[in-house]
Parts: sequence; C-alpha cells; structure tokens
Amino acid sequence: MIQQLPAIIVVFPLVMSFFVVVTGLWSKRICFPLVVTAISVCVLSAGIILSSVINQGPIHYWLGGWQPPWGIEYFVDHLNAFMLVAVSLLSLLVAVHSKRSVEQELPEKRSQFWSLFLLLITGLLGITITGDMFNLFVLLEVASLSGYALIAMGQKKAVFASFRYLVMGTIGASWYLLGVGYLYIITGSLNIANLSELLPHMYQSKTVLVGFAFILVGIGIKMALFPLHAWLPDAYTYAPSAVSTTVAPLMTKVMAYVLIRVIFSVFKPYFSIEEIPATTILAWMAAVAIVVGSIYAIAQTNLKKMLSYSVVAQIGYIALGIGLANRFGLTGAVLHIFNEIITKGCVFAVAGAVVYKKSACNTRELENLYRKMPFTMLAFTVGAFSMIGIPPTLGFFSKLYLILGSIDAKQWVFVGILLFSSILNGVYFFRIIQIASFETPMPDYSRGTPYEKVPMDEAPLSMIIPMQIMAAGILIAGIFSADIVSTVIQYVIPEGF
Repeated sequence: MIQQLPAIIVVFPLVMSFFVVVTGLWSKRICFPLVVTAISVCVLSAGIILSSVINQGPIHYWLGGWQPPWGIEYFVDHLNAFMLVAVSLLSLLVAVHSKRSVEQELPEKRSQFWSLFLLLITGLLGITITGDMFNLFVLLEVASLSGYALIAMGQKKAVFASFRYLVMGTIGASWYLLGVGYLYIITGSLNIANLSELLPHMYQSKTVLVGFAFILVGIGIKMALFPLHAWLPDAYTYAPSAVSTTVAPLMTKVMAYVLIRVIFSVFKPYFSIEEIPATTILAWMAAVAIVVGSIYAIAQTNLKKMLSYSVVAQIGYIALGIGLANRFGLTGAVLHIFNEIITKGCVFAVAGAVVYKKSACNTRELENLYRKMPFTMLAFTVGAFSMIGIPPTLGFFSKLYLILGSIDAKQWVFVGILLFSSILNGVYFFRIIQIASFETPMPDYSRGTPYEKVPMDEAPLSMIIPMQIMAAGILIAGIFSADIVSTVIQYVIPEGF
C-alpha cells in the first residue's frame, strides 16, 4: 500500500477537483467538505511516506509499470518527503482558514475557487514528487494555470496582475522547457536519476551548458529571484486573501526545491561549483535580493504588499544558502524553505483575517488591532519574530545556519548582509506591531485621561485555530530544529559537503 501512496497523493486531489466543480453546480455547500477530505488524504499520505522514507529509505513508483527512463517515475527521498508534508499540511490549514473569506469575497464562485485550489495543490505536490523533468514541466503548468485563474478572481487590479504573472510565468516555463529539451537532445533521457548518471561525461558540451542556463533562468523567474521578481508583489497583493495565503508560502518555495533538485541531483554539485560559477552568481544575486526586497517592504503602506516584498527577500535567503554550496548553507536553505512555508502562511493568514474584518489591509486600518483581535495578532507576532530571526522561532535557527555557512565559505560580506537584513526585517515588522499596539495614546491618569475601551472584534474561530496552529508550529519547529536536521535534512546534503 505504501508503494502506491506517491500516485494517490497526486491523483486523489486531481480527481476530487472535478467532483468539486460538478457537485458545485447544484450545491455549493458540498464543495468545502470535499476539499478538506481530499487534502486530509494528502496529509495522511505524506506523513506515511515521510515515515517510510526515514525508516526504510527512498520510494520508487513507476507510473503504469513502465520502467524508467522509458516511463515516468515518482521518486521520494528525504527532501521531497519533507516537502510533501509541509505543502499538504499548510494546504489543509489554509483551506480551513479560507472558508469564511471565500464565502465573503467570492460568494458566487465558491465551486470554481475550490476546484482550482485543488488543482493548484495537485500541481505543487506533483512537482515535489516527480522524478521526471518533463513531467515536472506538465505539473508546473497545472499549478501555474490554476494560480493565474485564482489570482484573477481578486480585486480589479488582480486581472492585470494575473496577466503579468501569466506572461512572466509562461516565459519562465518556456525557458525551463527549452533547457530540458537541450538535455534530452544530448542524453535521450528525461529521468532525473538517469540524467545524473549520463550528464557528467558531457559537462564540456555547449548543449549541456545552454540547457543548464535555460533551466536556471526559468526556475529563477518562477521562484521570483531578484531581479526576476517583478510579477510577484501585485499578484500576491490583489489576489483574494485565500489565494495569497496559499500561493505566497508555497509556489516560490516549491520552485526553490526544484532549484535544489536541479543543482544537486540532476547535475553533480561540482558542476555548478567548479565547472561554471553558477553557485557564486546565485549567491550574489540572492544577497542583493535580501537587501532590495527588505527595503521595498519598508516602503509599503499595504500589509499584503509589504509581506509580498518580504517573500522576495526571503527567497534571497534560500537562494543564498543554495549558492553557498556547503553543509551549513544548504541545511539553512532547506530549513528556511520549511520556515517560509509555515511562517509566510501564518502572516498572510493574519492579513486575510484583517481583510475579512476590516475589508482593507492598509496600515492605518491596523490601529488598536491588538485589543480588537488579540489572538490574530498573537499569531502575527510569532510570525514576525520568525521573519526577523528572534529565538526560539524557526527563523532564528535557519538564519543561524546561513550565517554559519557564510562563515564556513569565508564570505564575510554575506554575514554582514544577513545581520543587516534582520535589522531591516525588524523595521517593517515592528512598525506594524507599533501601529497595532501603541498608535492610540495610552491613558494619563495624572491628568484624568480615561482608558479608552476598545471592543474585541476577533476573527471567526475557523480562522483563529489554523493561525494558532501555524504560530505554534513555528515555535515547536524552532525548538526541535536540531531533530529536524538530524532526522531529515542531513540526508539531503550531498556527499563531500
């Protein structure tokens, strides 16, 4: 049964997406339970897969019984088993959190939304689990096309933002596909494990170099690595709250996983480190992304746009860890992917709750929010602390590994940038905390100024519980980060690092 789970985790939500849109024609109430059921099956499957990989080793599944490289293989090791759990679990929390906001923002499009939501999750899980480069492209398009449609359901500006995302995303996917085509021309294979064996003898070929360059640029666009990030801020800002809370934590992080897979699995690590300076270029681009993304975030007056530019900066952290190409750096990169998934999900969920209650997300709407929505803002505080890197949150430990990786690589500039970026993160997150806490003058009893009572107007319980679970996850994962590294991430590190 366990050997069939890699197929079930992709096929089940795909089939359920069609059931959702059909049943929605006569009863929209049925859609949400079907979605929760589908994603719950994915969470359960992902948990069993991760346990099996930890205890028994990688899982190989051949679609249709066709042996690779002729057939498509689903391959699960420690890295993508870990990603499957993170993606499916966050998707379930976001689905529960988003029920009320979808009913408020998209009352007539609920069945279409939930169907596209399941297609998006299908694509992301498929990207994570596939061991075939072309199948990865197909599933990438499933996720991307679903994302374009979901974003376009938002405010008036969402249509243009979605169109720009579509154009840039199509360019990125085309570059990736061209790169895969070059590799297929010279090797005759699309299987990742098979390519890893065939390519080392061809590293001097210009066809391989061009293919590698195309793939990296395509992935860079999809993961919004500066300066290829222009599509992201508006897309995440003007999308419906439920879409932002799903796409922001998952889409770019899954593409960061793909980047790790390409650099360290499809190609041998020494190709990107010694044969061509790919990791060096990536590290410097990432360093710029960290600073520029943080500065742009400081300049924003809209909470969702501030968080969107924070995504650009945080992708820089992950790319920096990959570019350092050493044990500490890559450990920090993988840990920060996990941190970004749960932390960005948490803070975007808070933004969604604020939009639900306030119908706006500008900073001036956040006044007195700690008294009006204390549980919501508690989750935001934990998420903000993780973004800044305050212990014992997971963000502190992932950044610590990145700093250790920079020291190990003797890149003192990167150490300075990482420390400086924490200050920048503190500036824009503590500004929100200040407005939500202290914008209204405190009572001055010596002058007879009374305490101003602010009635509590908290988000619904269906929103609060997922946010609190995410916030608790940030703290628990931080406290047990050493166990995550020793149980899972250490097996991701290539030999020789």
